[in-house]
Amino acid sequence: MSKKPESGEWAPPPGSWASSPGNRRSMLGNRSRDTSPERALRSLVHARGLRYRVAAKPLPKMRRTADLVFGPTKVAVFVDGCFWHGCPQHFVPPKTNPDYWSEKISGNVRRDRETDDRLAAEGWLVLRFWEHEAAGDCAAAVWDAVTGRRSGTRK
Repeated sequence: MSKKPESGEWAPPPGSWASSPGNRRSMLGNRSRDTSPERALRSLVHARGLRYRVAAKPLPKMRRTADLVFGPTKVAVFVDGCFWHGCPQHFVPPKTNPDYWSEKISGNVRRDRETDDRLAAEGWLVLRFWEHEAAGDCAAAVWDAVTGRRSGTRK
């Protein structure tokens, strides 16, 4: 049973662990797909003539989805957010609830490595980009990987 807040005190809705109304609004606004960096990359890759699946499972029994999946060539593309995936350049640990966030981010990084290893074991090429990387550079890398695999020069 949850404790009722004193009058005027904010209480998160049941099931939420947000520490303030502002944090809750911010967290609700975080997208898990179709972020600006993903859309920019998809647009450039599509303009180059490559076709892909969006937010798809590379492996049927895998619970994780890649941002772009090139099934026939077995290329999975992930655009990782600097905060959620612990970017070495831009990640700043939150001051509020640091133990939770430390475990959350390190768990995300562990899951990313496990995903990479599992896909590689099945013959997939995994491309990971940070959200701050130039979309044009990422699109060129995707183009090189997919066309290289199509032509038989698997990387």
